Amino acid sequence: MTEIDAKIDALVPAWLTLPDIAEQLGVEVTRVRQLVKEGQLIAVRRGENRALHVPAAFIDGDRVVKGLTGTLTLLRDDGFTDEEMLEWLFTPDDTLPGTPAQALSENRGTEVKRRAQALAV
Repeated sequence: MTEIDAKIDALVPAWLTLPDIAEQLGVEVTRVRQLVKEGQLIAVRRGENRALHVPAAFIDGDRVVKGLTGTLTLLRDDGFTDEEMLEWLFTPDDTLPGTPAQALSENRGTEVKRRAQALAV
């Protein structure tokens, strides 16, 4: 859990607080905190009260976006920090097209994972 910088804050179109996510997923806030701790979600501190927020694109209805956890694991294994992962996931990629986060939400996770794996080479 890190502080957010202005560049990444501008890249991510929408954010959710941990209580908002808990409500959407139908779980307790402690479970959402556990997902963050386990690396299944990325949370950053932002806003006036520095509350923890997760990109809204990471949640699809009542679940975490399919393929996100595996992609985050690949990026972490490549040595990415949370900030670098957010920047990569929300920076447009003309070859996808769109951002890797959009591709994940559109069930195009295989392409995103290929690109993440290629970063390690």
